[in-house]
Amino acid sequence: MDIHQTLPPKTGLAGLKENWRSDLQAGFFVFLIALPLCLGIAIASGFPPSAGIITAVVGGVVVSRLNGSYVTINGPAAGLIVVIISAVQALGEGDALAGYRYTLAAIMLAGALQVVMGLYKAGQFSAFFPAAVVHGMLAAIGIIIIAKQSHVMLGAYNGPGSIFSTIAQIPHSFLNPNLKIAFIGMSGLAILIGWPRVRHPRLKLIPAPIVVLISGIVFGLLFGLQQDFDQSTVSEKQLIFPQFLVAIPEDLSGYFYLPDFSKLFTFAFWEAVISICLVGSLETLLSVSAIDKLDPYKRTSDFDRELTAIGYGNALSAFFGGLPMIAEIVRSSANIQYGGKTSWANFFHGLIFLGVVVLFPTVIQNIPLASLAALLVYTGYRLASPKTFRQVLDIGVEQFCLFAITIVAVLATDLLIGVAIGIIVKFVIHIARGVWLDNLFKIHFRIERGETGTIIVKLLGSALFSNFLPLKNALAELEQGQTIIFDFSEGYLIDHTVMEFINDFSHRYAAQSGVCRQVGHALERFSDHALAARLMTKDDRKN
Repeated sequence: MDIHQTLPPKTGLAGLKENWRSDLQAGFFVFLIALPLCLGIAIASGFPPSAGIITAVVGGVVVSRLNGSYVTINGPAAGLIVVIISAVQALGEGDALAGYRYTLAAIMLAGALQVVMGLYKAGQFSAFFPAAVVHGMLAAIGIIIIAKQSHVMLGAYNGPGSIFSTIAQIPHSFLNPNLKIAFIGMSGLAILIGWPRVRHPRLKLIPAPIVVLISGIVFGLLFGLQQDFDQSTVSEKQLIFPQFLVAIPEDLSGYFYLPDFSKLFTFAFWEAVISICLVGSLETLLSVSAIDKLDPYKRTSDFDRELTAIGYGNALSAFFGGLPMIAEIVRSSANIQYGGKTSWANFFHGLIFLGVVVLFPTVIQNIPLASLAALLVYTGYRLASPKTFRQVLDIGVEQFCLFAITIVAVLATDLLIGVAIGIIVKFVIHIARGVWLDNLFKIHFRIERGETGTIIVKLLGSALFSNFLPLKNALAELEQGQTIIFDFSEGYLIDHTVMEFINDFSHRYAAQSGVCRQVGHALERFSDHALAARLMTKDDRKN
């Protein structure tokens, strides 16, 4: 094997010179996937379609030069739709354009908070959120996206009301669709479901979202949608609430809106800032962690630098009228699949976005909203698929209950309150199982040197999602190529989040010529899953 195939690619200008062909190709294919998603996410968020383009350009051209990862793609994400549309509605109080500009101000401050968090090494605190709560939050977001975009995909109108009301109106929309729009939307959904089963090697190279977009444009022309919509006379209201087709300004200068800070001192404004910052940061850090596992060169990202770069990108994007961005996992995995090797692929993806908008605006103006809605419904399904529910249930009934409680809490309240409820329930479960109060936030462990090349990590008491950060930091400082033994024999409760972390750490350590083993027989495991929570010893508080 050629040694150059196994060495990590160079970075910076040397990396550009070495890998520009593969990164340019990957950037182009990622653009094809990202274009319809960015437009759809912007519209679903209550922003003009142009906001999604601005975000992709800033995320690619600017953030790629600042971030701490290698193959991530930055841009707007479906997971933030719920947060953004809630901010627009709460701050605008019925005025969509005003709500949009108020939300831009909130995004700018959320970005500034992310910069501060990154500079003060807050990236590590993403570990504080229990895995089941995070999965519940994402599944709830998926359900909300499906509920809202199903109506758009069918060309039907759903009345105002809660998310439960929106879900209840879906059968009515299926029975009373706009037939032309519903045909475009449902055919797009069918393509997304069926395209992975295509066996032709050349056809498989074409991303499914671009097939949906092209078919939607063709059907729109056949059905005469373009004849009913004059893009040259589009109003500001139509930019935010377009009818059937994507509405973008003819002139590039019409893309930009300035933030409005006049609601700076209101509770709703700061609720939006915290929600955008929290959800965006959490999704970014989780995505970067997942993408590192997919990187064929097994490189490790700098989480704090990534968070700082995302913060700068969000502030700049919002200043020009764009959405917040995250490190997006679907586009990033596609980047790896199509041969992306360095962050220049992200740069090229943003540059191609800018070129297409300048040179081919008419193509974008002919995209039906139903096609974009089909993409979002499919994205929402992937967040809340039966497979996700089954995987959580396999870990244990406790994890599934926590997952379900978080979903219901988010749907009934909002993201912040729902996640908080999930975390509180997790604490109640731990206390009910006998975890000492002073062990909830403080972990006890020892690191001992055994025989040559052996390191023993001995856990004492309980290791929980809320206290294992010092353990995580200590393990990061250990030298590579040793044999690490995790000794659970004197532990009490080891929860699923910690077991999942130790499993991931062990795989990464093994990839760098190390060995990890576990010792200690559990008195009780809460399911048959290998990473289920477990009790190791009896509660000895009375001893």
